[in-house]
Amino acid sequence: MLKLVGSDIYLSVLEKEHCRQVWEGFEYDFEAKTEPLHMGHSVCKSESWFDEIQKVQGEKHIRLGIFLNNDDTVIGDVALQDIDWKNRSCSIGLGITKKEFRSKGYGTEAVIIMLEYGFNNIGLERIFANTLEQNKGAQKALEKSGFILEGRERKAVYFAGQRWDRLNYAILREDFIPTNKKRE
Repeated sequence: MLKLVGSDIYLSVLEKEHCRQVWEGFEYDFEAKTEPLHMGHSVCKSESWFDEIQKVQGEKHIRLGIFLNNDDTVIGDVALQDIDWKNRSCSIGLGITKKEFRSKGYGTEAVIIMLEYGFNNIGLERIFANTLEQNKGAQKALEKSGFILEGRERKAVYFAGQRWDRLNYAILREDFIPTNKKRE
């Protein structure tokens, strides 16, 4: 079983019970709206999410759970998504369940671990991410991980009653600094 260990977290395979915990534990932050809210899904939806993950795992996506090193609590998930094996590129996505686990550096650490895995283990050359302009946490995590802002799609997303810019970030293999090198 795949287990990628960092200083405060580790990434590992999401089992069915982990998907349920992530699904049940998600807290939407109405004060800092960062993404569209999908209301009305029951916990049973976590089982179909698990099935969707298994269906494309290793071929189209590599999705792993984010676990705390100290007590093995699952606090979210991170994924290399829509992998283009021919062009050696993909996007990266991340979700942290509870507000108490956000803004603690766990997301940044998860992104860096996935970048190392993507670049050094499966031969990716470019990883990109999109986020909305008001998602300052995602922007900070991406920039701390070495991503470069490549573009802005003006007023591209209608969300929470207004139009928002979508920011396009990317990092190339040659720009990536492994965690054994000093990061600021």
